Amino acid sequence: MASHQTDAKRMLDERGYTGPTIHNTNPLHLLEKPVRDRITESYYWKEQCFALNAATLCDKAAQLTYIGGTYGQQKPTPFLCLLFKLLQLLPEKEIILLYLRQREFKYLTALAAFYVRLTFESAEVYRVLEPLLGDWRKLRRRTREGGWRLVWMDQFVDDLLVKDRVCATSLRKLPSRMVLEDLGQLEVRASPLGEEIEEIDREEEEEEEGRSRGSGEAEVEEVNGNEHVVNGERSDVSD
Repeated sequence: MASHQTDAKRMLDERGYTGPTIHNTNPLHLLEKPVRDRITESYYWKEQCFALNAATLCDKAAQLTYIGGTYGQQKPTPFLCLLFKLLQLLPEKEIILLYLRQREFKYLTALAAFYVRLTFESAEVYRVLEPLLGDWRKLRRRTREGGWRLVWMDQFVDDLLVKDRVCATSLRKLPSRMVLEDLGQLEVRASPLGEEIEEIDREEEEEEEGRSRGSGEAEVEEVNGNEHVVNGERSDVSD
């Protein structure tokens, strides 16, 4: 355990850090210092994150039962501690994608999505996370007050894509999708509801055409009726 703590402190040491970087910075510094300090002093970090590697962290993440940042007296959640451990381990990208795309453990998917948002390049963040916008699995979320809230995977991923802060973590600002499309880094995204929306539009157009035809026929009938009356009057006058 002492080695576990020493490794974390060594990586957090800002003096002459020469290890791998993410976005030109020490990966552990992607979390703010107060949060880092609370994580490394927490019971879960000291007892449950000891000697974890990419494989055993997967097993530990499979045991998660909620997501969240800090709660109560700024206590870090296991979810946030495992994110910090991932930033320490820096697994290969293929491993993170395996975490993300497996379907058995939804909290492992959420953890991998959070890691992707923090560490991948902007265009890749969109490409990797957008498929999860069609994932409607339910997640429990620990609130800052220590309570609980029900969210959905697509909602959590949307927060990662559009918000500047999620789970007590400040996120690097993403360029808008439109900007990346204009730069040729992303293809235009087809909405998963595109066909349904087109069908609704067709039905509305048909209904509008039906109303227009009905209105036109009513006007013709009214005009014909008026002409009949006029003709009748004319016949009365001619008699």
